[in-house]
Amino acid sequence: MSESKIKVLLAEDDLNLGFVIRDMLEDEGYEVKLCLDGVEALQVFNEGHFDICLLDVMMPQKDGFTLAENIKQLNPKMPIIFLTAKGMTEDKVKGLRIGADDYITKPFENVEFLLRLENVLKRTGKQEPKKELADKIQIGQFTLDHKNLLLIHPQTGTRKLTAKESKILKTLYQNINQVLEREVILNAIWGKDDYFVGRSMDVFIAKIRKYLADDPNLKISNIHGVGFKLEVLE
Repeated sequence: MSESKIKVLLAEDDLNLGFVIRDMLEDEGYEVKLCLDGVEALQVFNEGHFDICLLDVMMPQKDGFTLAENIKQLNPKMPIIFLTAKGMTEDKVKGLRIGADDYITKPFENVEFLLRLENVLKRTGKQEPKKELADKIQIGQFTLDHKNLLLIHPQTGTRKLTAKESKILKTLYQNINQVLEREVILNAIWGKDDYFVGRSMDVFIAKIRKYLADDPNLKISNIHGVGFKLEVLE
């Protein structure tokens, strides 16, 4: 292992097993964030920086398959390993079709588990932790300083953002020119998906559109019935 720790998101609703896996990985030099359900895991994933995700299939609120699909929307290259008590072929096929890199059936031997994890990290080029998103990112003519909640334009100046405005814009930027589903944004930022937070998000999106109006080549499109897309126009 390198001095920079590999960061693991572990989603496992069995608290005892979650502690066992977390302790085992931390003993091997990994940095682990344990979540007990899929909704919490998606929100933590969006707010943090991870190199690999270990997802239990059967979880409350959001199952592992749905969580994996949401994670792949936020980061298509994120390595994912499913952990499950199920061993049925159709479940494995479903997981692999979603884009999982491996599928480990519980109970498992620690040695085999660690080898599978290492193999996925090597195969996906994640032996070294990925570079974290810079504090300042360029979005068209704007600079988003998401650490300090600032949106900077060279001509019109600096605007102070709210934490949610900054998170929404950063999430859209990470999926630039791609459609991001409403459900994914809501669960990643608010931790839930219902009518009231949906209306709140629409208000935030409308405000961000106004902020970006100073750059005519930037556009947030509303894909009806699906979600939003931050576009950089040629």
